[in-house]
Amino acid sequence: MSTSEVQAPKPRVERKAPLPPAETMHRRTRKRFHLVFFLIFLVLPFSNLMRFDIPRQRFYLAGFELWISEFAILFFAIMFLMFLVTASAILYGRIYCSYACPQMIFSEWSQAMEAWGRSVSQKLFPKGTARKVTGLAIFYAVLAIASVFLAFVFTSYFVEPRDLLSRLLHLDLVTVGGITGASVTLLTFLDLVLVRQKFCTTVCPYGYLQGMLQDRHTLLVNYEDPDKACIECGKCVRVCEMGIDIRKGPYQIECVHCGDCVDACEDVLRRLGHPGLIQYAWGEAPAGTKVREPWLHRIGLRDAKRWVILLIMLFYLVGLGIALSLRRPVLVYIASDRSTLYTVQADGKVVNRVRIKLANRSPRATTVRLWVDGLPGAELALPANPVPLALGEVLEQTVDLRAMPWADAQDVTQIRILAQAQGDRAPDATELTFLMPLPRK
Repeated sequence: MSTSEVQAPKPRVERKAPLPPAETMHRRTRKRFHLVFFLIFLVLPFSNLMRFDIPRQRFYLAGFELWISEFAILFFAIMFLMFLVTASAILYGRIYCSYACPQMIFSEWSQAMEAWGRSVSQKLFPKGTARKVTGLAIFYAVLAIASVFLAFVFTSYFVEPRDLLSRLLHLDLVTVGGITGASVTLLTFLDLVLVRQKFCTTVCPYGYLQGMLQDRHTLLVNYEDPDKACIECGKCVRVCEMGIDIRKGPYQIECVHCGDCVDACEDVLRRLGHPGLIQYAWGEAPAGTKVREPWLHRIGLRDAKRWVILLIMLFYLVGLGIALSLRRPVLVYIASDRSTLYTVQADGKVVNRVRIKLANRSPRATTVRLWVDGLPGAELALPANPVPLALGEVLEQTVDLRAMPWADAQDVTQIRILAQAQGDRAPDATELTFLMPLPRK
């Protein structure tokens, strides 16, 4: 045997009095976050906090019904979310993958349901083929029900939930919405049964993106010098959901930094009187280093790059807030129709045609009152004023604007048409010109 093949013996671990359990159990904390983010996943589409209604071409954000044409708001929202993802990956690594990603949450839940199905079948059938068949039947039945429910919630992000529920109750497999729901249900079931975390290590682009964004100041799960106290128990490998060995380095693309290996190492070594060798650390700094750092460093703001990203993210957040605050719930568009300059009625009134477009973008039905300023005795020939608008209704109409000539009337008069929606403090004003025939001398 060559000298290179001879491995140095592992140092003997001195057994000491057991240490108290670790103060933080990362898996328990992570499961609590899983529950919170699962509830958020359920609430978002039904509360219109964030939903993209494809059939109606509407985007719902924080209770606002946004139109596709409202580019400024959509731009600020998308840019803020993009920099939020970037900042979380640079500061805290793959924290989204381990704490908030629906794929990870449902994959771990699927594994827990599979183990539960086996335990139930073992109680019913102590041995034999029936135990295995029963366990799989329970597991598949639970997943089938869960797949329908999860597919319904996911599709509700893109189709109005009440419409989708009607299609589901009628087992619609003909329309696009019904076919989409059935396809998503099948894919969800196959994902929970066959794919699970394999999606994270093979297909998911976000995981690879986070791997590229990490640097020497990112919060990672780090393994200390193995010569200190490692007993080669292998528990850190067995508990890993991604099937990796954290001792090979913190920058493995499969590692989502969930902290399960931290809990496993602490559990084993503390029984022998030693602290765990795997800890969260900033970059590749020794995990056991106990250096008191400024609080800004402890929350991740450790260099200028992170400050710049934070300021950019704050800029887009402020821009989004300003754009939403300036947004009017009812869109008003008024313009002159110059296909005919003017007409004169039998009673002497002069008529100009005006194009009016009203769009209700508020979350409820409303009314809009219109009136004219700068034109004595003017009247808009509307069927009703205030104009009633249902939820999401768009009213486009060309109406007559009538006025009787007065003593010092000009051939061109500058006027304003004002429109005020119910509940608005100030009206929208549109400046137009009113044309009259020249007075005869």
